Amino acid sequence: MVNITAADVNKLRQMTGAGMMDCKKALQENDGDFEKAIDYLRKKGQKLATKRADKDANEGIVLARTNEAKDYAAVFMLNCETDFVAKNQEFVDFSNLLMSKAIENLPSTIEEFKALDVNGRNVEENITEMVGKTGEKMELAHFEVIRAPRVFAYNHPGNRLATILGLNKTGAEGIDQAGHEVAMQIAAMAPVAVDKDDVPAETIAREIEIGKEQARQEGKPEEMVEKIAIGKLNKFYKESTLLNQEFVRDNKLSVGEYLRKLDKDLTVTGFKRFMLGA
Repeated sequence: MVNITAADVNKLRQMTGAGMMDCKKALQENDGDFEKAIDYLRKKGQKLATKRADKDANEGIVLARTNEAKDYAAVFMLNCETDFVAKNQEFVDFSNLLMSKAIENLPSTIEEFKALDVNGRNVEENITEMVGKTGEKMELAHFEVIRAPRVFAYNHPGNRLATILGLNKTGAEGIDQAGHEVAMQIAAMAPVAVDKDDVPAETIAREIEIGKEQARQEGKPEEMVEKIAIGKLNKFYKESTLLNQEFVRDNKLSVGEYLRKLDKDLTVTGFKRFMLGA
């Protein structure tokens, strides 16, 4: 049996919000596998916190920006060890310089971004130099882009959370406000996909299995378990896919309905969301 330490238990507790003893049992039952332990807790009916703590990635900066043509958006996360460095003006300015280079050159991948020239050295070499200045480990954890007819970027105050999204059309009246509000919706509600069809098959299978086990834990008859699990899956779609979520500004509408009020064909082509510590 894998040795489960107090640190392991505490980490799972921070990730889920579940009780210490529940976390310890979940890890013991799943040989220390954190993802399986989380599923175990969910199957047992635990209402888990959505925050997934990762102490190694708690600090740094997340930035999002669009180009002037509004058809390219980029977002990246640059991690460091402490809040002191993350808020240091030199680190903030450095991060903004990197983003400016991205918007100037429009790289498509993190590899292309890392290879960009900044003051005669590539991005990766500049990060290494900043490590030498601060004495802290730094890592470019994420870099993603969206290309679409109309793109938007939202930076939450504090530079710990940012989103980008693309819309499939440019001319709808009120599109600028709509794009901003949907970008904020993504920040607030953390959807996992644009629509039902975009949810990975393994995620669907996982949610159905968890729904079945929850129904069994509640003592439901076996012949009802499948139906109950599908009902829970539909609830998952409504809560976790962007176009089906209740629109935060008007919960009588879904996000998809809100966009179709502006233009019957208006929809989201894709989005990215990054948050420190998640």
